[in-house]
Amino acid sequence: MIGAAALADALGLPPPTPEQVRVIEAPLEPTLVVAGAGSGKTETMAARVVFVVANGWASPESILGLTFTRKAAAGLAARIRSRLRGLARSGVLPEKIRAEVLSGEPEVSTYHSFGGRVIGEFGPLLGMETRSRVLTPTASWQLARRVVGRWDGELLTELRPEQVTEHLLALAGGLADHLSDTDALADAYAEVLRVIDISPPTSRQKTLLRKELVDHRRRLRDRTEILPLVEAFATAKRESEAIDYSDQMALAARLATDIPAVGAALRDRFRIVLLDEYQDTGHAQRVILRSLFGIGATTPGHPVMAVGDPVQSIYSWRGASASNLPRFVTDFPAQDGSPAPRLPLSTSWRNPSLVLDLANSISGPVREEPVPVDPLGPRPQAPQGTVRYGLFTTAEDEDRWVAAGIAERWAERTQAGLPPPTTAVLLRRRAHLEPLADELRALGLPVEVVGIGGLLSEPEVADLLAMLRVLIDPSAGDAAIRLLTGARWRLGLADLDALARRATELSRGAAVPPVATEEPVGAPGAAAAVRSALGQAVAEDEVDAHSLVDALSDPGPAERYSAAGLERIERLAAELQRLRGRLGQPLPDLLVDLERTSGLDVEVQLHSAAGRAHLDAFADIVADVAAAGAGPVELIEYLMMAEEREDGLAPGEADPVPGRVQLMTLHAAKGLEWELVAVPHLTKNVFPGTKGTTWLTDSSQLPPSVRGDREELPELRLDAGCDQKELMDALAAHTEQIKAAAAIEERRLFYVAVTRTEHDLLLSGHHWGRTTSTPAGPSEFLLEVDRFAAADDRVAKAHWADPPEPDSENPLLTESAVVSWPVDPLAGRRALVEHGAGLVAHASPVPVSGDGPDPHSWARDVEALLAERADRRRSVVQVPLPAALNVTGLAELAQDPIGLARRLRRPVPAAPSPQARRGTAFHAWLERWFHGEPLLDVAELPGAGDTGAADDQELERLREAFLSSPWASRVPLEIEAGFSVTVAGIPVRGRVDAVFADPDGGLTVVDWKTGAPPPRDRMHDAAVQLAVYRLAMAELHGLPPERVRAAFHHVAHGVTLAPGDLLDAAGLEQLVRSATTAPTPTPVPADRSAAPRRGPLPKGHPLPEDGFEPPPDDLEPPPDDEFGPPPEDGFEPPPEEEFGAPSGDGFEPPPDDAEPSPPDTGQAGLFGDPDMARSTSC
Repeated sequence: MIGAAALADALGLPPPTPEQVRVIEAPLEPTLVVAGAGSGKTETMAARVVFVVANGWASPESILGLTFTRKAAAGLAARIRSRLRGLARSGVLPEKIRAEVLSGEPEVSTYHSFGGRVIGEFGPLLGMETRSRVLTPTASWQLARRVVGRWDGELLTELRPEQVTEHLLALAGGLADHLSDTDALADAYAEVLRVIDISPPTSRQKTLLRKELVDHRRRLRDRTEILPLVEAFATAKRESEAIDYSDQMALAARLATDIPAVGAALRDRFRIVLLDEYQDTGHAQRVILRSLFGIGATTPGHPVMAVGDPVQSIYSWRGASASNLPRFVTDFPAQDGSPAPRLPLSTSWRNPSLVLDLANSISGPVREEPVPVDPLGPRPQAPQGTVRYGLFTTAEDEDRWVAAGIAERWAERTQAGLPPPTTAVLLRRRAHLEPLADELRALGLPVEVVGIGGLLSEPEVADLLAMLRVLIDPSAGDAAIRLLTGARWRLGLADLDALARRATELSRGAAVPPVATEEPVGAPGAAAAVRSALGQAVAEDEVDAHSLVDALSDPGPAERYSAAGLERIERLAAELQRLRGRLGQPLPDLLVDLERTSGLDVEVQLHSAAGRAHLDAFADIVADVAAAGAGPVELIEYLMMAEEREDGLAPGEADPVPGRVQLMTLHAAKGLEWELVAVPHLTKNVFPGTKGTTWLTDSSQLPPSVRGDREELPELRLDAGCDQKELMDALAAHTEQIKAAAAIEERRLFYVAVTRTEHDLLLSGHHWGRTTSTPAGPSEFLLEVDRFAAADDRVAKAHWADPPEPDSENPLLTESAVVSWPVDPLAGRRALVEHGAGLVAHASPVPVSGDGPDPHSWARDVEALLAERADRRRSVVQVPLPAALNVTGLAELAQDPIGLARRLRRPVPAAPSPQARRGTAFHAWLERWFHGEPLLDVAELPGAGDTGAADDQELERLREAFLSSPWASRVPLEIEAGFSVTVAGIPVRGRVDAVFADPDGGLTVVDWKTGAPPPRDRMHDAAVQLAVYRLAMAELHGLPPERVRAAFHHVAHGVTLAPGDLLDAAGLEQLVRSATTAPTPTPVPADRSAAPRRGPLPKGHPLPEDGFEPPPDDLEPPPDDEFGPPPEDGFEPPPEEEFGAPSGDGFEPPPDDAEPSPPDTGQAGLFGDPDMARSTSC
């Protein structure tokens, strides 16, 4: 037997610890591994696979690994693949085992993806539809909302439609997760309602039914009324041939329990099973796994190794069952029927020693039950780390201390010549993220609020979204106020008052006399008047909110406003009118239009790298929505829903980002680590939270009698003969039992938060919240930290504020804030900026006016169009390059500079393309295949059913072609990876279809193409696109460019094409400069084949003469030997002799029978030098 230590030495890895050796070399029997936070479970699982393969216990393809997220699955698969390839090269394997390693790979996927595979393969045995599309949570919400809107049955409830939708989804998901049905749930509700209805009042009771019981009865009756809609929702999914994630698990559980042959086939296929994060599995997942590989097997003892940590079980609110981990030992017994053994991993490879001591103190009360867990120990030579904490008078004081502590640590690193530490601020409540983000920004720190909701709250994105809402939504009064009072328009209080009164007039259809005010700006009376007027304009029932937006277009008599205020209102109205005329353009183009019109593109380019990143992230979301064919209205609805219910939008998996302070909720931080972590607001009733909900008050929770894990939950026992006081006592006792379990989970959550740090930890709390009327004080968690510090002088107490006096008031509510109004974005620089603007105006050859264009100036419009036509006939077109390009734009710069110049000068919407739609649909399917879900499914949007059967057949052919390609058997490291890279000073944005890890430690970037390979004269230009992809992925992953390969895979033809020599960063920069330098115009010959090639590649970067051979004329896949023999390690990378057409972002090459373009009249277009100001053309 080759031992774990010998294998580590052969792979050049550190020797495993004794605990790791016991796990790696464990016998082939069920085993529970209790792995603490940061204990190296991923490396240990990979080493376990290497060990069993090296010793011939199992072949690679007979090993199954399951985890929860795409990121975790891709990471584990890449780690296993790298170790196995290294093992094959090490020379320690017998030739037979080495051949197995080179020819197979383990299957690693998510639990949900595995459930989908089970349905796809065995579903027909129960008559299941195997081609059902899987709904994203957002798509499920949309379908449920339609069911509610179209319901024509009886529905006796006062809930609003959106509330009914939320209850419907919660009940449907919970029932599927626990493999129950509406009948069982209706019976549980009916039993409680029956006891409430028959319980008599007490002799001292003044009402027939106690108020608490009235509330319980109303809630239970509401849910009972919604149960028929749950059935209607299930019917709607069947009719649309769709399932959601919960359905996926429920259907797979049926197959696993009802058809023994399913388990037999999977046990025969997967000789060894690894289950990651087992403490987060739900009841349906437990049933699937134990039925397939545990007590459901005819012979017990199948080798299943589950890895989990009961102290990190924090997801009960989304269906995870804390009892699954302790049940594992009996669900998966040994061959003799005895419980499976437990093995610990208790060395932390992440945390410093001081943090570990604090974490062990926190977890002490929850380490014994339900599974014994050893305290975490530090790794050899672990640093001590730092822990600082404090208690402050107000939440504002606390946030400032946290921000200052982070800024201080960043400054220390910067002064030492080191990059700033990776940093995270973790909060219990999402509402607290933004105020703390403001404090960080005030100190000049770059901030990222993780999640779609956080992105929409960033100032740049919020301004852009406000503009878009005002354009398309007449009722968006709040968005109009944001624009008017923002730094750009800075409308004063008196002018806001007048506009609000005009809004009232337009809404009521009656004249309301203006109220003149001479009060100075900032006077209390003026502020009160504005608040009152705005309240009337946008809030009161009798005033239609849309009138404030209407008032911008019709502000009424000029004498009501100041001259400057009226001029700003009219300019904004004219700007909005122009933009409304361009709402028909594609959403990404509209977004660029809004950025340029508002000046945000220039602002963030000059002053805010983080702001540019926020706008780029927003552009990625808009592009994803637009790819599915949505318009502005659908985009707004989607974003508003994202802001309101972000937990249902599959927000994606965050990663620590260097150079930014990341703010997120505590649950979002699990599995991540940073060098510096702050956990503020350890305040009573905040963290830990004490409100706690039960199934009696929260529809997302099911009664214990309906749940699959009912044996471990408190049972509600009601006596039919009890009076109302006894009934209330029984319900209160039941509630307290459930809340006790919730309190335990809050402690686990605090443990997870503390163990996220690699070095520094900040902990804090406050007495007064921002809006509280009574002081809260430190929570029990912060008091525990204080007691720990009293016994350990390594912990630093920064401050401990005395409790407020009994009759004191919240200083945040009593102290008046002094601010400048309107907000002046230039502040102290105004005089200098205005002086400079005056000099520019004086030197301008034409008069400079602040007035907006006259919408009726048709004569000037005609002159401009004529001038444009004349300009198009010139041999040179000059336009400035935009502040940023996408990858397509950069490739177009190489292929057709004059076409790009004209498109930038006058953007024209792209014509609808069936090929592009098919490509989008295929990419969406491919993303689901690789265990992910897009934000919106193409088939969910209006018009999705307008395509014919031919499109469906073609899409099916593409799917079959991909599944028969070698890429289908690989697990990508990243899917749809967005990036931003700078080329010649120009930010270039894009998205890579897939990134695969190579055995040599490098990467292969693959761009999926649904069209035909391109003709010979298009091949060189396509290399530009792949060069950008390679450069971006090299920067993101910290690799030299030569370690990153790039290729196009033409799915329909089974051809993978890759260039032999891609441009590096210098070559791309030279390419941009060559296209933006004004050459001497030369005529284009009549024979286009003799014309100079557009966008010549720069000198110094010749491509190999034999590296660009076109594919065969019959478009058959090239023979295996065309690209040479595979390398010794068995990995066959994409061929490096050929490559195909550009584009991972929607470009499709023209069909062979397309009409040729008319000949150009002159040399390719010219652009302003990228080193010059963006507003200058040359």
